[in-house]
Amino acid sequence: MSARDRLTDGLYGAGWGTVKKLPEPAAVRLGRTIADIAWKQRGAGVRRLESNYARVVPGASPERLAALSRAGMRSYLRYWMESFRLPAWSTERIKGGFAPKDLHHLTDGMDAGKGVILALPHLANWDLAGAWVTTKLGIPFTTVAERLKPETLYDRFVAYREGLGMEVLPHSGGTAFGTLARRLRDGGLVCLVADRDLSASGVEVEFFGETARMPAGPALLAQQTGALLLPVTLWYDDSPVMQGRVHPPVEVPESGTRAEKASVMTQALADAFATGIADHPEDWHMLQRLWLKDLDPAKAPGARERGAQ
Repeated sequence: MSARDRLTDGLYGAGWGTVKKLPEPAAVRLGRTIADIAWKQRGAGVRRLESNYARVVPGASPERLAALSRAGMRSYLRYWMESFRLPAWSTERIKGGFAPKDLHHLTDGMDAGKGVILALPHLANWDLAGAWVTTKLGIPFTTVAERLKPETLYDRFVAYREGLGMEVLPHSGGTAFGTLARRLRDGGLVCLVADRDLSASGVEVEFFGETARMPAGPALLAQQTGALLLPVTLWYDDSPVMQGRVHPPVEVPESGTRAEKASVMTQALADAFATGIADHPEDWHMLQRLWLKDLDPAKAPGARERGAQ
């Protein structure tokens, strides 16, 4: 393990080992302080966050974008402070920490016994939402996690999420899809963060007026297993309780190839995500490049035509 990897692993280990022992008001203050320091330094992540917000809030002034990025960093650090402390939260604290609207879409789907896929963007705290599902509803679920470097850091995240009652599969290796499909056919629940995919298998969608790529997995799983596909959006308000909404099901088109159906369904997911992000942009923790125009200007819509002029 390199010195950088050891440092990264050590910092996360210190977070889970130390922050969870702090009184909640102290953890809130610490998170806000770290967020404000990072925001003032205007590193690459903060600048990218501002650039992404410029797509979400078109026409926003530089002052508005700066205020949004500051609020966004505070929201992002709230996510981390909560996540570091979740293993120490009592059962009652977890049950009272999330208040989703339109939950009947999930519960009715589970009662039907066909399996349910929850697809979420990087909004607010998806780990808290997952802990609430396993604790309040008593519904176990399966998810996937990207393999992180160093491997010890990946192991920490897997152990953390398994400790919250989740079954965690590695994203790489090619076996995750088959396992997820089996869980769904057995009437189980699968939860996937699904607003960013840089792989060759990602589906191109229109997202806030430009082309981005999102994973096809949720749509393909729904097609193959008959499971219900439900978008979910989350947000924070001024209270300690996270808010959320379970959106109506994304239907499988009656006609078209498998890929064409996946494209239509993934666009529907993107549209649902966009409504939640537009309403609460400061809670969208996207500090990475997302739109194809940012990833590779040559792949931007119209780039080929412009080059021919």
